[in-house]
Amino acid sequence: MAPSVPQLTFNNGVTVPQLGFGVWQVGDDEVVPAVETALEAGYRHIDTAAIYGNEAGVGRAIAQSGIARDDLFVTTKLWNAEQGYDSTLRAFDASLERLGLERVDLYLIHWPVPAAGAYVDTYKAFEKIYADGRARAIGVSNFQPHHLRHLLEQTSVVPAVNQVELHPFFQQADLRAVDAQHGIVTEAYSPLSSGKGVIDDPAVRALAQAHGKTPAQVVLRWHVQLGNLVIPKSVTPERIRENIDVFDFELSDADMAQVAGLDRADGRVGADPDVMNVGAPA
Repeated sequence: MAPSVPQLTFNNGVTVPQLGFGVWQVGDDEVVPAVETALEAGYRHIDTAAIYGNEAGVGRAIAQSGIARDDLFVTTKLWNAEQGYDSTLRAFDASLERLGLERVDLYLIHWPVPAAGAYVDTYKAFEKIYADGRARAIGVSNFQPHHLRHLLEQTSVVPAVNQVELHPFFQQADLRAVDAQHGIVTEAYSPLSSGKGVIDDPAVRALAQAHGKTPAQVVLRWHVQLGNLVIPKSVTPERIRENIDVFDFELSDADMAQVAGLDRADGRVGADPDVMNVGAPA
């Protein structure tokens, strides 16, 4: 029996499964069986992006699943080179076509790319997409507090989500507080630190042994209890199923504090949003 995944509610009333399936670095053909496995395991939230090159494969997997569209939550993202009002609208049309969908549930600006100075105009195009009902919610990814504040000053729809790198080695407490202050859900990508070793940490391994779970399950449970939206990624069927099986145990306050103690000043694995440029990899 598939796990029952809790729902989070966005600031516009839209609900989303708290744990979803990420498909970064999964090829367009490989993504089809991966998404099929995820859907069979109980995932109903799929997170892709234009730059991943697999929107079409995600769309094929969804179409072949037989699951009603209203029972699925699909996120995609606008790539850096397409920022700007008119180019955003064209890029969104192209994403919908590749996905084979009439709407997405969440559309995100992938990076702020502050050097380009286009994310406000880009978000205004997002507001039109949202007003037209073609995205049920809109948001941002990799936005730091100063990017968020500038965006909020210039636009009218508060982002539903800010999707950022977040894991026990890089917990972004200040950013999560700013998100919460504005009613923005924080979504964690690279939740297991993309191989940087969080699942090999002795404290995490000890907690896993104590709970009869894997280290990855302990870390994902930590995210869930923090209130994060979380999107682990794997193409291994056993791990895909394992990653969603985190709703039958609970970490104590002491357990949560142990994980909180793993935060590091140098914990970031991915790019710095303040220097990420238009053509850099995702």
